[in-house]
Amino acid sequence: MAQGNGIPLRQFGRHNVKISALGFGGHHLGDAEDEKTAVRLIQEAVDGGVTFFDNCWEYHRGKAEEWMGKGLKGRRDGVFLMSKVCTHGRDKELALRMLEESLRRLQTDHLDLWQVHGVAFDNDPELFIRKNGACEALEQAKKQGKVRFVGFTGHKAPEIHLKMLNTGFPFDSVQMPLNCFDATFHSFEQQVLPEVNRRGMAALGMKSLNGHGDAIEKNAITADEGLRYAMSLPVATTITGMEKGAVLQQNLRLAQNFQPMQAAEMQALRDRVRPQAADGRFELYKVSLKFDNPEARLSHQFPLDMEQAEVKEMLGATKNTGKPYPKYSQ
Repeated sequence: MAQGNGIPLRQFGRHNVKISALGFGGHHLGDAEDEKTAVRLIQEAVDGGVTFFDNCWEYHRGKAEEWMGKGLKGRRDGVFLMSKVCTHGRDKELALRMLEESLRRLQTDHLDLWQVHGVAFDNDPELFIRKNGACEALEQAKKQGKVRFVGFTGHKAPEIHLKMLNTGFPFDSVQMPLNCFDATFHSFEQQVLPEVNRRGMAALGMKSLNGHGDAIEKNAITADEGLRYAMSLPVATTITGMEKGAVLQQNLRLAQNFQPMQAAEMQALRDRVRPQAADGRFELYKVSLKFDNPEARLSHQFPLDMEQAEVKEMLGATKNTGKPYPKYSQ
């Protein structure tokens, strides 16, 4: 099914809800030139047929949610809005406080989807499902009508995603990195995606261009190849960053004229990039602490990489927590 402007609409898992096959990534929004640019990008995305909007409590210390809230003002009813909670193993009470902050920043009284952000460590599933853990916050928020659906995200290890699924919690969605390189290296496409689809959950793809576009800059793939491959997988939407007008227009053009890759074409692309995919050079978020969320590392009492951009951003602001780092823990 497609909208009048051509962007396909796909079913959100087992639910009778449709979302755009192209999703607007919240993290890159915080990299826009300024607030005015960010607001314009969001409005142009909505006008272009994008209905799925991604965000997270800790993106750019709240700035990404604030800018998205301003961009969606007057347009909220026409979109499917998602944000993420960042307890990283901490308690239900903290999760619910984060939800209230996200709702305020996004200027809405409810989220269409609230997801646990960035499961990355072996004990994250156990911390999630424990008594007074984030699982109870998701259940309560859903019962109260503050969120319609719940899920979880992560880009580190397929095994951890499978452990989250095996907690037995009734997730509505699962977000994971899906791209033509992933198929070869610690593959979410091979290990997690089939299980998510089997359970009737909405599969949400991210990192179609590997997060920062290194593979494009080094001529391993083109942007169109990467995005088209990811959108051709059995997913509800493919979330991608669009912090510049040119990137937004490029992605809208592909989505509005989307033609899925055939199986043979997808296999040919996987085969072509396999030598570069095999060592993970374009998927460092699976193997390097450089991409670990600093809040997650702090809550697990792991040292920070002081040169990481998000750490520098965090140390320069206390807006999200209201408390100095690294003492913020619960």
